[in-house]
Amino acid sequence: MPLPTPSMPTKPAKKKSGLAFWMRRVLEECDRASLSFAPDPVHDLRVALRRCCSMADGVAVIDPDPAWKDMKKAGKRLFRRLGELRDVHVMQEWVHLLDTPDDPVTGPLLQSVAAREPQLQQEAMQALSEFDRKQWQRWSHSLPRRMARFRPGSLVFRHLALERWTEAHKLHRQTLRSGSPAAFHRLRIGIKRFRYIVENFLPEQHAAWSDDLKHMQDLLGEIHDLDVLWPTAVRANVFPDGDARSRWQKRIHQERVQRIETYLQKMTGKNKDSLWQVWRSQLPDRKQTESAALLRLKLWASLLDPDFQHSRHVARLTLQLYDGLAAMGKASRSTAHERDILQAAALLHDVGRSKDEEGHHKASYRMIRRLSPPLGWRAQDLLTAGIVARYHRGALPRAGQRPLRSLSPGQRQDVARLAAILRLANAFDASHDHRVRRLQVVNGNNGNKVLLIAAQGYSSRDNQAETIAAARHLLETVYRRPVMIKPMKVRRNQSQKPASS
Repeated sequence: MPLPTPSMPTKPAKKKSGLAFWMRRVLEECDRASLSFAPDPVHDLRVALRRCCSMADGVAVIDPDPAWKDMKKAGKRLFRRLGELRDVHVMQEWVHLLDTPDDPVTGPLLQSVAAREPQLQQEAMQALSEFDRKQWQRWSHSLPRRMARFRPGSLVFRHLALERWTEAHKLHRQTLRSGSPAAFHRLRIGIKRFRYIVENFLPEQHAAWSDDLKHMQDLLGEIHDLDVLWPTAVRANVFPDGDARSRWQKRIHQERVQRIETYLQKMTGKNKDSLWQVWRSQLPDRKQTESAALLRLKLWASLLDPDFQHSRHVARLTLQLYDGLAAMGKASRSTAHERDILQAAALLHDVGRSKDEEGHHKASYRMIRRLSPPLGWRAQDLLTAGIVARYHRGALPRAGQRPLRSLSPGQRQDVARLAAILRLANAFDASHDHRVRRLQVVNGNNGNKVLLIAAQGYSSRDNQAETIAAARHLLETVYRRPVMIKPMKVRRNQSQKPASS
């Protein structure tokens, strides 16, 4: 039978939920740990820090406020500086659990493991003294308020969980191939990251999966402990003879193998009982994944763009133009994903206003380029969206410009076409008043010599007409034909209807 898991601290039942709770808990556990740096307080402090950092890690994907990364960085720094002390405590527990009566190895091994404890306690004390509790206290008020704006269980968080599941499952496959201690350790981290997203942001899934997720993480944690314990014992040189060395090596190996077998029983196979398949079945399918990826980008932009209603309206006009050109066979390589890239560029084109009003189109490009692509998007897709957003105003795209240098001639043509559509759509709402409510590409009787666009709410006498006239130049260059704008005639009962989204 496998040995029991090393003892963990127990406390009276208490509601444990929410970022505010765990951030306050960090400060409380700092006080407890500083008294003696005993195993339980050190463990509890690291648990509280880990929960705060995992919540920051999840929210930072969709909320661009730098405070999330700052809080995570501060929490991880203290967490890591307590790591070696915690390792010593865990090793001591394992030595006791693997001990047999009158074993001559136990005492010397415990002494060797504990030898560094006083020094590590001093280092932990130094780490606590350098931890900025006042800043942490300020974050404990501001960040939970920001987090309250995000709805647990939403598609965005299910998409983020799928992203973590995909990363962890890839590590699982790598571990099955190599079986190395390093692979098992990476797998444990991958499952841990998946578990924390589920635990913090998906209450329904957490209620169903929490026991299995914790069990798998604990198993992998114990495998890692055992992988660390054996080289620690070897370095300590505490074995009186070859028999003692073989006995300890065999015991550690048996415990490791038993845990690996338990993990494999639960996690391998393609049947519905495999935990990987159970978890995957309740996460977004392919179609939902594509929608969620775009939704994540949209949410990120909404938290930066000072007039996101304008960007949403421009995105609607942009897609109306794109769909109209595609229907007439004038979008040369129209695809569903290209449409998503253009929509993302339209939604994100003004995020740079949060940094620099005058050159915001360039700032938008830089900000989009630095984003990590959400699951379902390639880095090249996001880069293309950023370049299209870059050229929604300002200089026209030309070969040799820095954003275009890495693109092939065909890719540059596609970028110019999409940027031309976005540039004109943006001009129709240059005053940010949504006056132009709908666009339609008209199939006129001009022998395909002119691109005719009807605009509901447009007037040639409007003060935006000059801006629109200038913005259509890129579209004319791309399609090599003049673009004409005319007012859209609508029936009276249609004119009051809102623009389609």
